[in-house]
Order: sequence, then C-alpha cells, then structure tokens
Amino acid sequence: MSKQLSVNTSICSEYQRLLEESRRALEIWNEQPAEVCQSPLSGKEAGDEPLRLPAKYARAYTVLQDHAHNCSLCQFVAGIGGRDPEISAGWNGDLPLMG
Repeated sequence: MSKQLSVNTSICSEYQRLLEESRRALEIWNEQPAEVCQSPLSGKEAGDEPLRLPAKYARAYTVLQDHAHNCSLCQFVAGIGGRDPEISAGWNGDLPLMG
C-alpha cells in the first residue's frame, strides 16, 4: 500500500469506507465467472448479471474519486504527497483506475 493511501485512510474515515466499498465491488466482480456458472438465474436476469457487477464497481469507484476530489482532508493529504487526488483515489495497485 502506498504511503499516501495509508495516510489518507488513517485520516479520513469516509475515504476508508468508500475505498472498502470499491474493493468489495471489485472482488465480487472478479468472482463473477464462477458465480454466474453456479447461479440459478435464467433468462434476462442471467443476462443482466454480467453487466450489473462492473457497473456497481464503476459507481463505487466514481464515488471514491469524487470524495477524494471534494474532501478537504483528502486534498490536504494528496497535496502533502504531491499527487492529484482525482487520479490516485483508491489506487494501490489492485484497484483498476476508471475514467
């Protein structure tokens, strides 16, 4: 985990919560192929499932980015680290950057 992300999550509890939501959504999305094969869903529900999970992750990640951009604590931490919070929000090597 990067220093800036570590400091950011220890200072801003909202950032930590949003980061965890993004991570959970990503984990669920990554588990999708196994779940879809074992799922009792059929028809339209089964067809919608592969689209719903990436959309859920994209929403969670966008909320995280928006928070990092608008939160004064996150802005302060990003300034200390010399990083653009909009670009680095949530990035620690395991969350793919969106947008």
